[in-house]
Amino acid sequence: MTYNATALVTLLALLAYVWMGVRIGGVRRQVGISAPAMTGDPLLERYVRVQANTLEWLPIFLASLWLFAAYWNDKLAALVGLVWIVGRVLYALGYSKDASKRELGFMVQTLATAGLLFGALYQAVVHLLHGGVI
Repeated sequence: MTYNATALVTLLALLAYVWMGVRIGGVRRQVGISAPAMTGDPLLERYVRVQANTLEWLPIFLASLWLFAAYWNDKLAALVGLVWIVGRVLYALGYSKDASKRELGFMVQTLATAGLLFGALYQAVVHLLHGGVI
């Protein structure tokens, strides 16, 4: 079995994360705060928080994405993974404007991650109980 769609979504998710990091550099120049400072302007702090929160979610998302693809289906995993990316972009765009505008994106990515995580967990338990392998 190949995982081309899941691989592509993985790369797109990583590119979204890189985009979030690059945005921090632009905001640093805009507000005049150089590295290594991480505080001092609410705009910079929101951009940094977007990247940090995305990094916190990436391990959960990526492991769940790949296990879901292995247990269920490459294309379905990729589709849900695209939903996660959309959620993270909505989160980034909303949060960078105002912290109160992050909820929609956060909920979208949370639901996508939950679907992948619990879908993979379900199949892992079924396979374990029936002595199967991926």
